Amino acid sequence: MSKRDITLYIVDIFIAINKLNRYTSKFTDAQTFKWNELEWDASIRELEIIGEATKVLINSDILANDKYRKIVDFRNMISHGYFGIDEEEVFIIIKEKLAILNDELIELIHFKNISIIEAIDLAIEENNVNVKLTKYLEELRKKVN
Repeated sequence: MSKRDITLYIVDIFIAINKLNRYTSKFTDAQTFKWNELEWDASIRELEIIGEATKVLINSDILANDKYRKIVDFRNMISHGYFGIDEEEVFIIIKEKLAILNDELIELIHFKNISIIEAIDLAIEENNVNVKLTKYLEELRKKVN
């Protein structure tokens, strides 16, 4: 089994946050969001990605378990909760909490002097047909450089 570079998990989180922001930008309430199948299902998947990547970062001592474990626990809940997922909680997380996580990750990579430039470049290469994501990744590169 190959060990994936830790910086790729950090970029996975940034990408997932960007996608979630784009997927949910038109919604103003949780119920309308939940009943739009494509956006709801895609958003749940991106939240799962954030939870999985967070778990790896905790296990690699990049993120503090006591502060970020709730993200992993939430991932486990939505992955196995199926029809019991609270749309209000999901909506609040997407609309309010992800911006905080985004800012904390940027602060963390600066504080710990973690370069994610190569991971960003790889993500740009892999997603070069996705104009919106590529533009976001180029802006992210400037922020973290």
